[in-house]
Amino acid sequence: MYYLNKIFKPLAKISMVSVALFSFVSCSDDDNNPNPQEPATSTITDIVVNNPNFSMLEAAVVKAGLAETLASNGSFTVFAPDNDAFAASGITSATIDAMSVDDLTDILLYHALDSEVAAANVPAGPNAAVGTINGNSIYLTKNSSGVFVNGTSVKQADVEASNGVIHVISSVLMPPSGTIVETAQANENLSFLVAAVIRASEGDTDVLGALMSDGPLTVFAPTNQAFIAAGFPDIASIQAADPNTLTAILTYHVIAARAFSSDLVDGANLPTLNAGTIEVALGATATVKGDSNTTPSNIVAVNILTTNGVVHVIDQVLLP
Repeated sequence: MYYLNKIFKPLAKISMVSVALFSFVSCSDDDNNPNPQEPATSTITDIVVNNPNFSMLEAAVVKAGLAETLASNGSFTVFAPDNDAFAASGITSATIDAMSVDDLTDILLYHALDSEVAAANVPAGPNAAVGTINGNSIYLTKNSSGVFVNGTSVKQADVEASNGVIHVISSVLMPPSGTIVETAQANENLSFLVAAVIRASEGDTDVLGALMSDGPLTVFAPTNQAFIAAGFPDIASIQAADPNTLTAILTYHVIAARAFSSDLVDGANLPTLNAGTIEVALGATATVKGDSNTTPSNIVAVNILTTNGVVHVIDQVLLP
């Protein structure tokens, strides 16, 4: 029997070693401000419009009606995804065209602060919460490997503008849309996981309540296919399973801390809510492995932010 509200404490420390491909480069924006002794004369909007690597961001800013805002007097910090970042996030021009102005505005303002924060002034964290203009927090870390926001690496820092600063990042940041459970419910590829959480909560432990608590938590979330491969061919089989057995499995996928991909360390053994450990390996592919798994599980999607933690999607069920 596993009680989520006993024994376990948030991890005191997770060593911060990035799995990002890009190292952090702190530099001035020589193209827009050739003489670093002189103040920048281009606004944030000017820089975005005049840099072909920001064409996707420009399209999003124009559709959202934020070009004038980012050209206005003030002091802003923008974590700016370039075209490669949009591609890495699976966001195309068609995606932007299909989005509502409200949703697009919400996402873009999640990348912006209403004050100028140079790279040197980013809090060390790890994962220091900083409020954005859209009202949600981003989580910043600065260490020897670079600067990270929600686990995403800063590719180029301190691009100076007349009304603030731009930090170029390697993926698009998505604001949280709900708790871990609500985020899983919105993902059709995690419907088996949701069914397992609900069934487990019919036993001795309220797993559903725990995963909707304040957290922070990190969940390694198996896909539907992962559950099928583990012997649950359909949701009916999950609903027929012993709730306490499911609880033992599910709590083995949960860490009592917010751990982005940039927090994971090769060879680390992460303590789980059922008092076990899972092993992290970082190579060509990032993986996690349970004690009873014969092969590790690939981490197929990372850094899905929720209001109470973060989700990483995996392709095998972890077995204690």
